Amino acid sequence: MKTQNQQIQGTPSVTLSIKREDLIDRFISGNKYRKLKYNIVQAKLERHNTLLTFGGAFSNHIAAVAAAAKEHGFRSIGIIRGEELRDKYYDNPTLAYATGCGMQLEFISRNDYRLKSTPEFIDKLRIAYGPFYYIPEGGTNALAVKGCEEILIFEDSDFDYICCAVGTGGTVAGIVNSSNENQQVLAFAVLKGDFLQNEIERFATKTNWELVNGYEMGGYARITPELISFINNFYRETGIPLDPLYTGKMMFGVMDLISKRYFPAGAKILAIHTGGLQGISGMNIDLKNKNLPLIEFDV
Repeated sequence: MKTQNQQIQGTPSVTLSIKREDLIDRFISGNKYRKLKYNIVQAKLERHNTLLTFGGAFSNHIAAVAAAAKEHGFRSIGIIRGEELRDKYYDNPTLAYATGCGMQLEFISRNDYRLKSTPEFIDKLRIAYGPFYYIPEGGTNALAVKGCEEILIFEDSDFDYICCAVGTGGTVAGIVNSSNENQQVLAFAVLKGDFLQNEIERFATKTNWELVNGYEMGGYARITPELISFINNFYRETGIPLDPLYTGKMMFGVMDLISKRYFPAGAKILAIHTGGLQGISGMNIDLKNKNLPLIEFDV
C-alpha cells in the first residue's frame, strides 16, 4: 500500500502538507480502502458471497465496492439512486466501470432511495436478492471507522491541525479517534445539513474536532467555476490532482483559512487526500453538458 505525506506549502506563517491516501489504489482508493478493509474481513467471517450497497451516479463508494468485490471473489449489487439512469448507465464512466467489475446495478426512484437505511427496505432487498452483507451508502459503520483509525500514523503526531472532508462522518471519526489530544481535527463539510455533527459524534471518542461549514459550493455533488479553477491551478502548481466532490472542497477551504490567518503562526497542517479521483471523467461529462469549465486532467 503506497501512501505518503507531501509538503505543498511552507511559509513563515504555516506549513501545509497533504497525506496522499489517493495513491493507495485508483478505485479502492483513500478512505474507501480504509472503510472497506474490515468490512471485507467481516463478510468473509460471516461466509457471505454477496456485498450489497447504495450510491449515486458518480459514487466513489460504488466503484470501490465493485472493485473490492471482484478482487476478493464476492458477487456485488449496487442500488443506484435515480431510475433515469437505467437506460444510459453505460455512458457513465463510474457505473460502466462497476458493471465491468461484475456489479449488478439496480436503479430505484429517489423516493425509494430515501428508505435505504430502514430495516423494512433492507428486508425487502433480502427477499429480492437473497442473503448479502450490507454496506451502507458511503461505507460508514463501526468497522469502517476502525479502518479509518489507521490513516494517521506515529509520524503524523507532529502536526497541529488535521484537515479532512466529511460526507458521512466515518472517516473524520476514525481520524479523531487516532489523533492526539493536542491536535485539532477540522472536518470540512461537502454537503449542507446539521446532521453531520451528529454523524461524527456517533463514532468519535474525543472532542478535539470542529465541523467547518461554508465550503459546500451549493451542496453535495455541486461544484462551481471557482472550484474548478482552484482545482486546475492547484494541479498546475503542485502536481496533485484533487477530486471536485471531497478533497477539492476541503483544500479550497484550507487555503482560504490560511489566507484569512485562521491558523496561528508556526502551525503545522496536515490535509488528508481521501481519493475519489475516478469520478472526474464522469464529472467532466456533466460539466460539458452544462457548458461549465472542465477539470483539465484525468487519472
